[in-house]
Amino acid sequence: MKQANRYGGLIARALLVAGVTGWFLLNPDVQGAGRSAMAAGEMSQDQFDQRVHDYIIAHPEVLMQALQSLDARQREAEAAEAKAVLTSRADDIFRDKQSPVGGNAQGDVTMVEFFDYNCPYCRQMAPVMAQAAADDPQLKIVYKEFPILGPDSVFAAKAALAAQKQGKYSQFHKALFDARTRVTEAIVLKIAAEAGLDVARMKSDMQQPEIQALIDRNAELAQALRITGTPGFVVGDQIFPGATNLETMKKLIEQARAQPK
Repeated sequence: MKQANRYGGLIARALLVAGVTGWFLLNPDVQGAGRSAMAAGEMSQDQFDQRVHDYIIAHPEVLMQALQSLDARQREAEAAEAKAVLTSRADDIFRDKQSPVGGNAQGDVTMVEFFDYNCPYCRQMAPVMAQAAADDPQLKIVYKEFPILGPDSVFAAKAALAAQKQGKYSQFHKALFDARTRVTEAIVLKIAAEAGLDVARMKSDMQQPEIQALIDRNAELAQALRITGTPGFVVGDQIFPGATNLETMKKLIEQARAQPK
């Protein structure tokens, strides 16, 4: 398997280098210089191509520079697209009426979290989120169930959203993260019973189409925001992927609070 991965990596790298080389050859500045030289009768197309080839072989660092430039441009474009989504889909992100809410529902700053109950980093962030809400009475938290780690995660997400129908989302959400273990179907049902949920009703509600629809919307929204893993946070106009500490989270909250309303 390791050897297959190695070959896969080499093939991907070769394709990337080939793409960058093609970009170099098709670059308007390079083409312009080549056309000028060919128009003046100084070289043929084959000679020009060979000269570019020889230059790249002699200066392989230009490939790395081109790769870095392309990567930076792609990141900038993706960030710009995600920021545009923050504006165009603000209601879906911050004010979806079906998304569970924690903290102060009328707070002046909203933090959105995309998470998976089987994500260890999400589990690490759970007490940080709780402390942030305890320290800031004006913080609203919107929970986006984003189960990307398999069927157990999907079952847990559906169970949590079904628990919301019984008015027990917050305590069930906390209990799932407090489990400190992978939350399988059996674990979810056990925690639900311990939390005082009507388990039979919960299992029935989990089958409701609006629950799957909400999970699907969350997944589509995460993709639009370029959130590809968990946890992922949105605070104000900032999209913050990955776990962080309480201090950084508080800074993001204060920056969002300082933004013009």
